[in-house]
Amino acid sequence: MKNLKDRVTIYQVAQAAGVSLATVSRVINKSGSVTEATKQRVEETIAALGYKPSALAQALATNRTTNIGVIIPSANYVYISNFLNGIASIGREKGYVLTLFSTSHSREEALSMIDKVITAHVDGAIIFDDQLGQDDVARISSYNVPTVVIDAKVSGEKIGDVLLDYDSNVSRLVATYCASPDHKEMTFLHVHNGGRLLDRCERSFIKMHQKLGASYKIVNCDDSYSRTYADFVQYFKNTKTGYFLCYRDSIAAAIMNAATDSGLKVPEDIEVVSIVGTKYAAIVRPTLSSFHIDMSEVGKRSMYMLTDLLNQNLVDKTYRFEASFVKGTSTIN
Repeated sequence: MKNLKDRVTIYQVAQAAGVSLATVSRVINKSGSVTEATKQRVEETIAALGYKPSALAQALATNRTTNIGVIIPSANYVYISNFLNGIASIGREKGYVLTLFSTSHSREEALSMIDKVITAHVDGAIIFDDQLGQDDVARISSYNVPTVVIDAKVSGEKIGDVLLDYDSNVSRLVATYCASPDHKEMTFLHVHNGGRLLDRCERSFIKMHQKLGASYKIVNCDDSYSRTYADFVQYFKNTKTGYFLCYRDSIAAAIMNAATDSGLKVPEDIEVVSIVGTKYAAIVRPTLSSFHIDMSEVGKRSMYMLTDLLNQNLVDKTYRFEASFVKGTSTIN
């Protein structure tokens, strides 16, 4: 099998056959007017070079919209990978070509990427970046490109919105837990630049505690397993009990491991919940109690909505996914 870098492109076929790119496209797609002699020359060149047409090449002659730009913060996170898998599965089904843009958790970079996506002449876009503010997201509608935005309330003629509801579950968890007479003090781990989703969860956490008149803590931590583990090994020298709400599974695992290595028991002394739960919640020991949304389904739904936007027949422009609480052994209840 040829290496990717050795694969023949449509441009090389056109050059070798001595014809234009459009002529090669017409031959591939069996459309338009091409002389028999030219057609034969192009087909012989394709056979000689071993060229395999891509979906994008096949779309050139028909001007079919196929190129979809996808903006994400990072593909390193499991929930983002699951989201991309969902998009890719429907993209293949619909014959779309996906162009991926990563923003690395920077608002400025995210805005720059949006401009790059639009100027790349994509036919549609899916944007999942938690660093963008409401004004930033609202700007998207001015580009007049069919777009589906993940977890940001935005409206527009060519805008679809997929909402992720974790914060309602945080409120319910706090209310239920604090109703127990022997509950521990709850601590929310604040991650700098955690994004809109985490900010909403933190606000819900604080609001419910204030409503109940219950004490709570907000503790800053890095979005890093190793740094969080090291910090909490020190933290548990003075704190021997507590209930911790963490952004992701890796942060929650750092808390549990730091507690265990400090001689504390989970869940008897320390209880831990991961807000954005993934498959790792069931792999770690103790297993993690977590909130769960099937991010592959989020990706699929996003692509279906974008398809309807491209075809100008999307009726319901907002779709909501509500997280469910999955009980693990990192909490008593």
